[in-house]
Amino acid sequence: MSDTVKESIYKSEKYNPHELEPKWQGKWAEDKLYEVDLNDTKRPKYYHLTMYPYPSGDLHVGHWYAFAVPDAFARFQRMHGKNVLFPMGFDAFGLPAENAAIKAAQQGQSVHPATLTYDQIAHMKRQFKQMGAMFDWSKEVVTCDPEYYQWNQWFFIQMYKQGLAYRKESFVNWDPVDQTVLANEQVVDGRGERSGALVERRLMPQWHFKITDYAEELLDFADLDWPERVRLMQTNWIGRSEGAEISFKSEQGDDIFVFTTRPDTLWGATFMVLAPEHPLVEKLTTPEHKEAVAAYVNAASRLSEIERQATDKEKTGEFIGAYAINPVNGHKVPIWIADYVMMGYGTGAIMAVPFGDQRDFEFTRKFGLEIIPIIQPAGVTEALSADTMTEAYAGSGVIINSGPINGKIHNGEKGRNSPAIAAAIDHLEANSSGQGKVTYRLRDWLISRQRYWGTPIPMLYCDNCGIVPEREENLPVKLPTDVEFMPTGESPLKSHQGFLQATCPECGGPATRETDTMDTFMDSSWYWFRYLSPQKQDGPVNKALAQKWTPVDTYTGGIEHAILHLLYARFFTKVLRDFSLIDSSEPFMQLRNQGMILGEDNEKMSKSRGNVVNPDTLVTEYGADTVRAYLMFIGPWDQGGPWNYQGIEGVSRFLNRVWNTILDESSIEGKADEAGLKSLRRAVHSAIKEVTEDLENFRFNTAVAELMTLLNAMSKAKNSSIMATAQWHEACQNLILLLAPIAPHIAEELWQRRGNEGSVHLQDWPQYDEAALVQDSVIMAVQVNGKRRGEISVPKDADKDAILAIAKTEPNVTRYVEGANIVREIVVPGRLVNIVVKK
Repeated sequence: MSDTVKESIYKSEKYNPHELEPKWQGKWAEDKLYEVDLNDTKRPKYYHLTMYPYPSGDLHVGHWYAFAVPDAFARFQRMHGKNVLFPMGFDAFGLPAENAAIKAAQQGQSVHPATLTYDQIAHMKRQFKQMGAMFDWSKEVVTCDPEYYQWNQWFFIQMYKQGLAYRKESFVNWDPVDQTVLANEQVVDGRGERSGALVERRLMPQWHFKITDYAEELLDFADLDWPERVRLMQTNWIGRSEGAEISFKSEQGDDIFVFTTRPDTLWGATFMVLAPEHPLVEKLTTPEHKEAVAAYVNAASRLSEIERQATDKEKTGEFIGAYAINPVNGHKVPIWIADYVMMGYGTGAIMAVPFGDQRDFEFTRKFGLEIIPIIQPAGVTEALSADTMTEAYAGSGVIINSGPINGKIHNGEKGRNSPAIAAAIDHLEANSSGQGKVTYRLRDWLISRQRYWGTPIPMLYCDNCGIVPEREENLPVKLPTDVEFMPTGESPLKSHQGFLQATCPECGGPATRETDTMDTFMDSSWYWFRYLSPQKQDGPVNKALAQKWTPVDTYTGGIEHAILHLLYARFFTKVLRDFSLIDSSEPFMQLRNQGMILGEDNEKMSKSRGNVVNPDTLVTEYGADTVRAYLMFIGPWDQGGPWNYQGIEGVSRFLNRVWNTILDESSIEGKADEAGLKSLRRAVHSAIKEVTEDLENFRFNTAVAELMTLLNAMSKAKNSSIMATAQWHEACQNLILLLAPIAPHIAEELWQRRGNEGSVHLQDWPQYDEAALVQDSVIMAVQVNGKRRGEISVPKDADKDAILAIAKTEPNVTRYVEGANIVREIVVPGRLVNIVVKK
């Protein structure tokens, strides 16, 4: 250690976080304390990762909650002798930066997304370093760097060659003002969230990834330590359904395929519903219905998928004048269109069974259609009447009015586990009118974005060769920097001739580049592999390092990413495995989600509410360690809680007490009390045990509480002869070690001030002594006539008579039993004494 650092250590006796925190941050950076040797074979590896942020410009208190708390876990694992990799980077592409450029264009100004993004990254890195986290910045990735996104393009080309990337027409939400596709979440009341324009449902050519090829494998969570809530959300999103695909025929002979999980109800199908976008609607609609159907189709095109599928939305529809033939009984059923049927889900057509489906029941009642009872509920003697039914019946029972499967039992089970469903599938297959099938709610990943600030899709369009991928040696296809952003929001790539005009890689003739960019979830679907070799130029992944370091041991982040990011990450990992780039099948073995920090008003923080907490202001006032410790103490990490300024004041006082207690050199000469020494050592080893278990299980709030309990036990021993003993030294050393992951700066300072060598963050985590936890005595409450009057300490093996004798000497108890007639004496060993008296 340099003389300058030594001098600064002893500069002040008062706890001054504003002096010591920058000092240690600089020292750690100078010593490269957190740079990880990925080829280290002496220690077991531990890959700890938290979801990298979008460079929004400022770290808010939610960032601190998401990053500082997992940092404590990373430090804890490192002190267990592991080679911990805890990298950081930036999810740098995205709409906010591009929208800022568009807004500037509307005001006659010029702001480039790249300039804005890199400036914000630089600012956030300064804020991150103020946090004191052990991020290994030497492994940093920034997804808008061409050195990163060229591998997005390389992956795309490999997936295209393997049939996993394809282009097809899809219905999208089109904003005619912003000239781009909107996500469902960006459509509010049928209008673009930003422009306010009426959104159109357009059929447009879009690029997709074939995630559905992996649907079944994505349902397997074996060996994953993930929250049950996330597993359930992904399972429901994938939406595996087992049933049958059935072919109805139009009167003109067109096949109309439907999928149903309840083929046993097919005999109760009384009408069909097509999605307004179904290709047969225009062909089958009769002349007298064309005008009304066209108006309905147009109205449906202005609704988002979320609006169309809302369960509380009033049912609407339009009869197209045509009929289909039910394949099991030959009945003609009318064909309707309704906006609750989506072309992107299943086949875009459903058979409607109003007896057993509530949505179909409500539709039937509104439009006066037929209901055929098809199940006799178990235990009900009278048949249900279609005229008197008030709701659909979806329960179990005996099949009726269903020809060859009459009498079969539907027991409520799915698929062939229901005898009725099994019989219905067998009948369909025997008559070539349908077959058993498994389908998924999951749809292929639409990755096209009509935006500039994203990874260019590396495909070209040639009049001679068709759609052609760019040559790999020509990657990356870079975003041009000399672009002009339009006030309309249209992507400047569409008018940039230098980008558009290219040479066909196959024939050498003129070709036009694809102007769509990739969904930014592409960037986050593999970034943890790139942390292992961010400078690698001959491939996206270092396979040897990936084999050693992945899957990631622990991944942390918000549960709002349960569906898209986490599902895409799992899909992409399996794709890379199948490309023989890696060996693992899952990206993250353990997943932990943090809750949300609310304002003092218990509402979500927002500028409009005026309840935003600025972490920079807090660090200026209290120091980073206090902010870190309070965020861990505020409540269970997976739940979060409301911000409380009184709470952070309490944590600030706690750290000041730690400082003063550890550095207090006063003591009283004489022999230390043996009971006091045992009590102190018990408190120390109890804290080691409890804090270890708490940090292992992400119970940071109770870990901080245990440290407060230990400090209280040490405070009782202050200014006594105990402070001159080995037990006091042990208590001080272990308090610092246990505090180190939570408040790294003050722990480092105190460790050095006590004359220890090396960084506290390179020390071994303390181990508790089981023998020290054994109590020689127990505390028992003493009641008189059932009211608590005091407590006593008694030997652990004391008998009833000895316990009573000690209880009666307790001064407050004596007041109530003296001169009274003792009627009864009750002793519950280890817990309480109750003396019943009568005056």
